[in-house]
Amino acid sequence: MIKSPYNVTAISAFNDNYIWLITTENSQQCLVVDPGDAKPVIDYLAKHQLELEGILITHHHADHVGGVAELLAYANESIPVYGPVTEAQEVVTHPLKQGDKLTLATLATTCDVLDIPGHTLGHIAYVTPSSVFCGDTLFSAGCGRMFEGTPSMFQQSLARLAALPPETEVYCAHEYTLANLAFAKMVSPHCPAVEARITAVKAMREQGSPSIPSTIATELASNPFLRLNQPQVQQAIAKQFATIANQDEVDNFAKLRRWKDKC
Repeated sequence: MIKSPYNVTAISAFNDNYIWLITTENSQQCLVVDPGDAKPVIDYLAKHQLELEGILITHHHADHVGGVAELLAYANESIPVYGPVTEAQEVVTHPLKQGDKLTLATLATTCDVLDIPGHTLGHIAYVTPSSVFCGDTLFSAGCGRMFEGTPSMFQQSLARLAALPPETEVYCAHEYTLANLAFAKMVSPHCPAVEARITAVKAMREQGSPSIPSTIATELASNPFLRLNQPQVQQAIAKQFATIANQDEVDNFAKLRRWKDKC
């Protein structure tokens, strides 16, 4: 596993959001990812005497951008706000798209930008050699709702994330893991990886620990939205929709997402 040159801290917000705060050793600078609420971030910055180097935004929903203005007023209005080229333009000062690269002191490495639309049309992810900050496109054991995109668009975005190195740590923005695993068990009731993960995540949550990050390898083994090529998943989808099993991943994604929406 590639050792990350930075540390990531989960700051809880609202009912189940995580705002990711990134720091490096021997530096008071930091980054925050998707600050939907300013107060818990400001409290953390003040307690640990940290200074914002920048803000990273994955998409435009209020629970991801709602705290930006207050954070800038608290810290420094000249701090760069990175985000999608087509979304959150009321707060984004440095728009980004697929193929762009960021070099930030706090990351201590180059960060690549991926376009991962589906949840929203302009959704992006931030990818380093050790981590991906993927907002609401890929969840731990699930994926986001398809509010703006198409099944083809969303499935391609998930495939792009699934192609990252297996050891890549996955930092999504919500604590939905147990609910997602309950659905994963419905889809694959005899999958050992799903069973083992349910046990492990229950223990984490009972101790008050986040179930995130996971890894791409963990998601490939237990997330039904990344296992659309598996006969067991294809057959479960066919049974649910009273149709014949097929290998069309876009069609299977669309059906699986509709199934999950009803749960």
